[in-house]
Amino acid sequence: MFYVKTVPALKRARADIHFKRLVLNRAVRCTVTSSSTAQTEHDGVRSRGGSECPGLSGRGGRRREGTAAAAANEISVDFEQTREAYKSKDSLELLRSLVVFKLCSYDFLVDKNKEVMDLAKKILGQKTFDQFMKMTFYGQFVAGEDHNDIKPLIQKNHSYGVGSVLDYSVEEDISQEEAERKEMEYENSIALLNNTIDSTPERKYQAHKQFSDRRGGVTGARTYFYADEAKCDQHMETFIKCIKASGGSSMDGFSAIKMTALGRPQFLLQFSEVLVKWRRFFTFLASQQGKDGLEALEQRLELTQLQEFMTKLGANGDFYGWFTGRKEDSTGCIDMLDWNSLIDDRTKISDLLVVPNVELGKLEPLLGKFTVEEEQQMKRMLQRVDVLAKHALESGVRLMVDAEQTYFQPAISRLTLEMQRTYNGEKPVIFNTYQCYLKEAYDNVTMDVELSRREGWHFAAKLVRGAYMYQERERAKEIGYEDPINPDYESTNRMYHRCLDYVLDEIALNRKANVMVASHNEDTVKHTLTRMNELGLIPTENKVYFGQLLGMCDQISFPLGQAGFPVYKYVPYGPVNEVMPYLSRRAQENRGFMKGAQKERELLWKELKRRLASGELLYKPVY
Repeated sequence: MFYVKTVPALKRARADIHFKRLVLNRAVRCTVTSSSTAQTEHDGVRSRGGSECPGLSGRGGRRREGTAAAAANEISVDFEQTREAYKSKDSLELLRSLVVFKLCSYDFLVDKNKEVMDLAKKILGQKTFDQFMKMTFYGQFVAGEDHNDIKPLIQKNHSYGVGSVLDYSVEEDISQEEAERKEMEYENSIALLNNTIDSTPERKYQAHKQFSDRRGGVTGARTYFYADEAKCDQHMETFIKCIKASGGSSMDGFSAIKMTALGRPQFLLQFSEVLVKWRRFFTFLASQQGKDGLEALEQRLELTQLQEFMTKLGANGDFYGWFTGRKEDSTGCIDMLDWNSLIDDRTKISDLLVVPNVELGKLEPLLGKFTVEEEQQMKRMLQRVDVLAKHALESGVRLMVDAEQTYFQPAISRLTLEMQRTYNGEKPVIFNTYQCYLKEAYDNVTMDVELSRREGWHFAAKLVRGAYMYQERERAKEIGYEDPINPDYESTNRMYHRCLDYVLDEIALNRKANVMVASHNEDTVKHTLTRMNELGLIPTENKVYFGQLLGMCDQISFPLGQAGFPVYKYVPYGPVNEVMPYLSRRAQENRGFMKGAQKERELLWKELKRRLASGELLYKPVY
């Protein structure tokens, strides 16, 4: 599947690329107004209207002119106007929202929601229970039972400027014991190497029984457990139906998929370990050359020193030639992206990738050999991913690959990146998801943006804060590895805005980048609008999207849509009884959301009172 390949000569001098990035960033960050000489400040960069960027031409000059033109056409959105925010809802829908949000704020009901729903099902019977759920929680957060059932809601939202990201949210309602059995069943077949650079086992990338039920501590994310290859094929067919439903419902939709539904999660663990060790190997080599402590993209290896060091460890071969092809064409240095390019996705990695064992002074293989069956399972997983990407392209649908736990995510991101290389050449079709509560989020975003620029394809990202925080923290503490999550909410906010600003700058520099701001945080949305105005990015370019969950934050989604911004609701659907696990976690997520922010409930009450006072209580949306 994966092999170490010889890459062509590096054609561009790294110093020139870095200088160009600095110059272009400077051009973008120049705030130009038509008549003002006032100074503005953003991210520590001060600029004076009309005179800050002397001597810039080409792209820089064009950005300067574009920003000047945009200053006179700034778009602002008022998130306090309840009439506009809720014009797609009748009064009963507003009342339902108030009741559901209030119930989600009671700890007892949320903690015991499964028991309460099981009891209600016994008392009411399945049919009456299903009807009750459609009038309350299911009706609030789920669009319908199948692709035909969801069309009216999708079309209604679309008429008010809000698109859809379809997500078939059915998952197995299995016991914790069954989840543990499925997760641990294949663990004995995995031969992981225990000696790495620091001579400690990579326990993070092994299955652990205590955390084998991956649903624990997770809010708002589907969870799949591996049964067999036939089940993975069923999941693929379900995703294909979702893609076709999205293509048949609108012209600009998204469809969401999860990699863990398409193959053995143990493969993702193994491949993630390969990628992390390979990246750590680069960092280790950089530290040997005195380059530690720098940003990921700033670290560079001198190839001559690399050859000498590897030879001392007893490695054979022309490592210099790995990267250069012909030595006279090379700058003599490589960065992390060049290093990562040695791993490709078409043959075995298990025989070829190595890391240094410093204590023994020799190179050792990353992994034990995969069995023939494991090799076949890996190939089938990649084939399923490829089939979905082709269907998305043919249906005019963009494919959103959801983020998952950190011990799966390196592999998921790498497989997504391979799809982007293949399908994002002409337009953004495949979107990767970046969880900004991770300490490494900025490095991941910047490296992928840089790779897309070098290779000429469309970078496409969804930025989220993250859904696995509690599980990730507990797992890291219990198993004994560094907590991958930022220390607090404020640091996560800073990370989110840092990643977002970087991508927005890239969009201003290179119209091939795209981002979905998937956030319920009003401050983050306002920050995005401010930066778009500063950079001269207009909504109709369809480069910056916004996303919120169905049934939440309508006061953000619909005003954005009616102002012309591309905004989408994450739209779950599926039979009532089969989306109960999803609804259970949505109740848990809303508990924290509703306790932390009362604004949505206040706006709902405000609109109901306005309708009552104006005689519009029987208002019906027209579309």
